[in-house]
Amino acid sequence: MKTARIKQCIAALLLTVGLTAAGHAENPIIQTKFTADPAPMVYKDTVYLYTGHDEDDAPAGNAAFRMKDWLCYTSTDMVNWTDRGAVATLKHFKWLPEKGWGSSENGAWAAQCIERDGKFYMYCPLLGRGIAVLVADNPLGPFTDPLGKALISDKFDSIDPTVFIDDDGQAYLYWGNPNVWYVKLNKDMISYSGEITKDKSFAKVKGQKDPYHYQEGPWVYKRDGRYYMAYASTCCPEGIGYAMSDAPLGPWEFKGYIMKPNKNSSGNHPGIIDYKGKTYVFGFNYRLNFMQTPKHHERRSVCVDEIKYNADGTIQEVPWWKEEGVAQVGTLNPYTKTEAETICWSSGVKTEVCSAGGMDVCNIQNGSYIKIKGVDFAKGAKSFKASVASDTKGGKIEIYLDNLTTGTVVGTLVGTLDVPSTGGAQEWKEKSCKIKDAKGVHDLYFKFVGKDGLLFNFDWWKFE
Repeated sequence: MKTARIKQCIAALLLTVGLTAAGHAENPIIQTKFTADPAPMVYKDTVYLYTGHDEDDAPAGNAAFRMKDWLCYTSTDMVNWTDRGAVATLKHFKWLPEKGWGSSENGAWAAQCIERDGKFYMYCPLLGRGIAVLVADNPLGPFTDPLGKALISDKFDSIDPTVFIDDDGQAYLYWGNPNVWYVKLNKDMISYSGEITKDKSFAKVKGQKDPYHYQEGPWVYKRDGRYYMAYASTCCPEGIGYAMSDAPLGPWEFKGYIMKPNKNSSGNHPGIIDYKGKTYVFGFNYRLNFMQTPKHHERRSVCVDEIKYNADGTIQEVPWWKEEGVAQVGTLNPYTKTEAETICWSSGVKTEVCSAGGMDVCNIQNGSYIKIKGVDFAKGAKSFKASVASDTKGGKIEIYLDNLTTGTVVGTLVGTLDVPSTGGAQEWKEKSCKIKDAKGVHDLYFKFVGKDGLLFNFDWWKFE
């Protein structure tokens, strides 16, 4: 076999477990669930990433969406994301029918959450029922439905809402496929003033070529006095296009692509934030789906990349979602209690609601693992403690630095935690082990080892 062919085989094998020749891939940024339609929000030095949720059992085929709730993930370094669970579901809207089109069974499409005056407003498109709004006093909820009905009816291409508050305090709601619609929100954020208006810049004219390539998923923001509208463009497949304006309601001028379409992804959905001196664009691909099957399912996975601006405010085009992901901002402190569902990359595990509060890591089997990036052990750790639960014979957590030891790849094993049966899958016990040679900044890996079948669940960890 020729050398080039050997390299191709090795690369294909590593891809199946989330590895590349350069190390662990970090896009998509969530691997424990299928996530879609990212809506990032920065609040008090933390990124709150709200996403749609494609169910594992979404059937094969384009537009075969199966979506029941909205999830949230948080990060302070842009690479390690903590699963906060479902912050809202279709069940929040008691006025939805229980069965059929636009019911509480399916249709939790692309939402966005924004903070104003200490309250959090989530604008939720409900398939065929319009756009509703939920309100909470905390970015993680609990959210309630203050109107008991849709804010925007189903008559206006009512999907993919984005909300923007200008410097003068005026809030705007935009949405739509195939058109862009907008309306001015009142200060209460759950009512509006004036007419619902179709934006003329993006209006489709029969028989004429569309110079804006607008499809859906608008995202509006302001930077250095300029207004930006990014959106899913050029269907199908969809990339991310953008337009700029000197005013929040246009007229808009098409500027090009943030990311060109790619044949491997039928859709896209931008979300853009400034965080710690950098600008990030979120979207999605289908990489995790295609790692499991060659068939197309609407099972998407959120990705992120950094974007940069030219002197005139235009955006430099970025390539299709790179597997390496973005650079870490800062490091992670291992000497504070860290949720086990704080993950940079993982293989073979899932997350679930935990009886002790929050979420836990489940579906742990022999050979599955978790990676946490950029952990600063400083002068050194002496011991490791974790909260675990098992209704089987349990297993072990092998603790590695820098990499796993697999084949010719060699990481540093610094400790092994024995996990016995605790009497139940949600019966939590704290277990500890000694640690050696854990100093400085390293990527941290938890490799799970045991016999066939499910081993145990994992709630939190801490080094001492």
